[in-house]
Amino acid sequence: MKLYVDTTSMQVTASKDPEPKNDQNGNQKSEKNTGRLMWSTQVFVLDANGGEVITITTAGEKPSVKVGDFLAVEQLEAIPWATNGRNGVAFRAISLKLKTGSPAGK
Repeated sequence: MKLYVDTTSMQVTASKDPEPKNDQNGNQKSEKNTGRLMWSTQVFVLDANGGEVITITTAGEKPSVKVGDFLAVEQLEAIPWATNGRNGVAFRAISLKLKTGSPAGK
């Protein structure tokens, strides 16, 4: 089952420029089935309950966004994980693009 997050009522702002998503050896990871390169973009997500910083992984072309840009997130998926007694939630999206119009909630 895939868990998608509805970001339509959230303001998503790039808080760090996109970077290659690297493995433990420093090599850029690629998507298993397609071979497309993977990118990590740190964002600040703000909604009516407050804000949180998360990192969103995308595959393919490097997202053309920069710090401070308001973003449109296509199909944000939350992926729970647990490894070696640690756990958390990873986030993945089809794409991150500049949001047209005014920021959400304004």
